[in-house]
Amino acid sequence: MHITMVKKIKHDGSPCRKCAEVEQRLQESGLLNRIDQILIADERDPQSEGMLLAKQHQVELAPFFIVEDEDGSVRIYTVYFRFIKEVLNSQTSAQEEAAEILDNNPDLDFI
Repeated sequence: MHITMVKKIKHDGSPCRKCAEVEQRLQESGLLNRIDQILIADERDPQSEGMLLAKQHQVELAPFFIVEDEDGSVRIYTVYFRFIKEVLNSQTSAQEEAAEILDNNPDLDFI
């Protein structure tokens, strides 16, 4: 399995807040070493590796993870807690997953 994390640099040159938070969580939990490659989606450069991968996989959220399995299949994760639960086999709570989904989709709300 090969794991690529794609994080974003905004048009103004600043790093994506969510990307920095996710990278810090990975570092603090000792899981960052399980990421094989970190690429940048630079909004100022549509030809940056990360921007090309986002377009290829039709991803509009950052950060995202590309998991390439040994059988050649590819899975895309845009929800951090789902990624660490399903791929890195780390514990998460349903509340953490729901909060991240809501954060990524401001048009959604609890009922």
